Amino acid sequence: MLPADIQDRHAAIDLLKQTRSRFPFVERIYADGGYSGEKTAALVRSTGCWKIEIVKRSDVHRFVVLPKRWIVERTFAWISRYRRLTREFERYASTAVAFIHLAMIRLMLKRLTRPSACS
Repeated sequence: MLPADIQDRHAAIDLLKQTRSRFPFVERIYADGGYSGEKTAALVRSTGCWKIEIVKRSDVHRFVVLPKRWIVERTFAWISRYRRLTREFERYASTAVAFIHLAMIRLMLKRLTRPSACS
């Protein structure tokens, strides 16, 4: 979590370094228009061998499914089904992250234990 007076792109260096060490297999980063520009591209190149792809919003004021963005929105929808995660009530970010992990584990276990249609 960042204070409100810090832009996300300014904190990107720490995030990219942590991500590279924890997930060395990541090859591509999808980001919104706030991360566009040569400065961010140089930052991405300096932290690892990956590419950044900026997903821009359409100028038309109607619903358009943006490539890859629906994955994030769908995941947020799944997480918001858990009452405790619908609002930011947690005092510490680490507690909220733990509950998100629990929600995703529950979702995956539910899918893994679902009876198959072939049985």
